[in-house]
Amino acid sequence: MSIRTSQTPRPRKTHRLRAAAALAAATTLFLGLMPVGTANAHGYISNPMSRQAQCAAGIVQCGGIQWEPQSVEGPKGLMRCDGGVGRFSELNDDGRGWRVTDVSRVQNFTWTITAAHSTSTWEYFIGNQRVAVFNDNGARPPWSFTHTVDLSGYSGRHKLLARWNVADTGNAFYACVDVNIRS
Repeated sequence: MSIRTSQTPRPRKTHRLRAAAALAAATTLFLGLMPVGTANAHGYISNPMSRQAQCAAGIVQCGGIQWEPQSVEGPKGLMRCDGGVGRFSELNDDGRGWRVTDVSRVQNFTWTITAAHSTSTWEYFIGNQRVAVFNDNGARPPWSFTHTVDLSGYSGRHKLLARWNVADTGNAFYACVDVNIRS
């Protein structure tokens, strides 16, 4: 039988350091495994309500876009409401029951931004016709702002596609708004 005579206990500081290191490692692992969501999100048209804004508000029943309306990001140059993102394909469905907003021939479109990227241009289309372009020359947009778009060449119901072209990547953000342009 052996008897311990003078063994000093481990200092408490060592236990605290080990616990802190374990917590830091666990936090890093947890954050690294989390799905990409709103932290990497960007922006959408909030007024008049874009299709993704209608999903987020529960006006139209949608899939994952309801949780991240700002995340419709795809390659530049597309003419699709979903920006080529398959999991947001319901945004392309014209028969889904989108609320149509009555607008005037000169209309304001308000963007809500959640990550302000350097911007080359903002483009607005009806059909395949570009009806407006705003050049930001690499500037970062504010968290909320409005473009005034002249729609005087159109009347009646249309789907307007807006494209936010990021300056320093090959991507753009997409939003579609269903409008009824009053005469």
